[in-house]
Amino acid sequence: MPEEAESERMTRMETMTGRDNLDFLSASTIKGDKVVNKAGEHLGKIEELMIDLEDGRVAYAALSFGGFLGLGSKLFAIPWQALQMKLHDHAILLDIPKDILEKAEGFDKDHWPVTNREWLSAMYSYYGYQPYWKAERIESRPGNL
Repeated sequence: MPEEAESERMTRMETMTGRDNLDFLSASTIKGDKVVNKAGEHLGKIEELMIDLEDGRVAYAALSFGGFLGLGSKLFAIPWQALQMKLHDHAILLDIPKDILEKAEGFDKDHWPVTNREWLSAMYSYYGYQPYWKAERIESRPGNL
């Protein structure tokens, strides 16, 4: 990441981490953040966040994992629910065993999968998560946001 872009990103993070109750982050703040497991091992970094335009939710995060110095690395779709923000550590915790991640079907950064509900269901199931669109929804009524 160029020095100027990294400096801008760090400034945004410092501003946000100074707040007591952080409930929202910009996608650009998360992009490039390191991803670690519970053992503290570096797994990769967030390359992109994919938004479901129909539901207005983050469908998944694309994690770069593997390779040496970014060479030969693949991207992996990770359910958003599998990630926990560690703002004060400037990291994201991924609670999925490393061997499961190593066996996952990844994709090349130049050849993204066709994203549809069938593909997302299979990906969520692989990691042991229920797809977000199958979760029970609260009916929207006038006066409720």
